[in-house]
Amino acid sequence: MVCNMENLKSVIKDMGMNDKIDNTLEKEYNKALKNEEFKEFVSKINVPKSVLEKYTSLLEESCTSYNHCKNCKNIMECQNKIKGYAYLPKIVNDKLTFYYRACKHQEKIIDINKYKSNITLYQTQANILDANVKSIYSKDAKRLDTIEWLTNFLKNYPDNKKGLYLHGSFGSGKSYLITAILVELAKKDVKSTIIFWPEFLSELKSYFGDDIGYKRIMYQIKNTPILFIDDIGAENLTVWSRDEVLCTILQYRMDNNLKTFFSSNLSIDDLEKHLSITKDGNEVVKARRIIERIKQMTDDIELISKNLRSN
Repeated sequence: MVCNMENLKSVIKDMGMNDKIDNTLEKEYNKALKNEEFKEFVSKINVPKSVLEKYTSLLEESCTSYNHCKNCKNIMECQNKIKGYAYLPKIVNDKLTFYYRACKHQEKIIDINKYKSNITLYQTQANILDANVKSIYSKDAKRLDTIEWLTNFLKNYPDNKKGLYLHGSFGSGKSYLITAILVELAKKDVKSTIIFWPEFLSELKSYFGDDIGYKRIMYQIKNTPILFIDDIGAENLTVWSRDEVLCTILQYRMDNNLKTFFSSNLSIDDLEKHLSITKDGNEVVKARRIIERIKQMTDDIELISKNLRSN
């Protein structure tokens, strides 16, 4: 009996403490209601007042965030903690919770850049995806053949028979031209992969010992609908990079009629010489085997133009 009395006293004491907490929460909430913007904001949330009272500080933060968005004219004016996102309340399973939602300006940016998720990059700077066909420099007559070929590829995809081996002078815009076409295709939901060949090989080496990671990357590159191997011929050639990586990729893509692009400072003949010389000696046959695959898979265009990087 004594034990029961002690328990009863404890319960009564706890009830008293809870009453104090509830009174404090109510006072804080009523104080916040003196702000007309806050009052209007919470009036739209369909939960009991007793629930709202528990979240006064979060609701005030959310109200401020909401009002910032109401008066914001562009993303540069955003005053919220996370630029482009409003902190808003939401009812989930009859419970009040809070989340970040993209504002109309951020949603527009997301929509505009949605195509970028269709292009996978390996060791390539992300800003290359800002390449745009409208900004292609076309006043140089030496570039017209390349531009015409790429325009036709864009127009006829996926019925094109070949990809492109584009070689020529340093800084002439080879990578930009090809990427601009891939960006346009990405906007049509066509997936592609761009790899900067010299650095990619170094990255691939880091997966030695990680068989799953190595196979995952090779699978992606072999199977991507369009592959762009950028700056082939600039790598430090090894037997492994030539026979185990490049040859494997090209053989698979040729067998499956998957379009492949190359950019290089070397002509195909010069690339053959580059691929033939390793520390094991001059291996002409193995190099020629790869070159024959490239010739079957691509049209060969030379781009000799002024160095646009020096501007």
